[in-house]
Amino acid sequence: MTWLVLGVLLWVGAHLFKRVLPKQREALGKWGRPLVAVVIVVSIVLMIMGYREAEGVPLYALSIWAWHLNNLLMLIAFFMMGIGTVNGVVRTKLRHPMLKGVVIWSAAHLLVNGELSALVLFGGLGLWALLQMAVISRAEGPWEIPAKGSILSDGKVVVLAVVLYAVIVGIHDWLDHPAIVFL
Repeated sequence: MTWLVLGVLLWVGAHLFKRVLPKQREALGKWGRPLVAVVIVVSIVLMIMGYREAEGVPLYALSIWAWHLNNLLMLIAFFMMGIGTVNGVVRTKLRHPMLKGVVIWSAAHLLVNGELSALVLFGGLGLWALLQMAVISRAEGPWEIPAKGSILSDGKVVVLAVVLYAVIVGIHDWLDHPAIVFL
């Protein structure tokens, strides 16, 4: 569990570094970005290792309805994570869509993974996304609503979200960790 906690903490620290300690980040000059990127990669490796090695300490088990809700929330999360990158209609309604997508992703995973390690990983990343939104909003002040684009752009993100969802489900199945339960 130590590697998992360290990985989550490194992820949070690396992502908050620029906003919380801007002078220190600026002092790194051209090495700041590559250094943060390396820390993020190390954090991902540690989270994967830590999650795989963590002892399965059960905390709760939810009914089959949680799996169905998880599937819907995952589709929404993928859509949210992509919608901020296109000039569509939905991004004019939501500030921080990618981070909100991470919160939805986190909640979806917590619905179907009731072990302590899942709480640390998915709960930790969900809390990070909430904290990141607060820090960014405070630093940037009032939100400037982006120019409204085409609904067609939003539609492309829907298609991409469905395709990405199918790929992720396939990867989960390949890793023998089913993502969909049909009951």
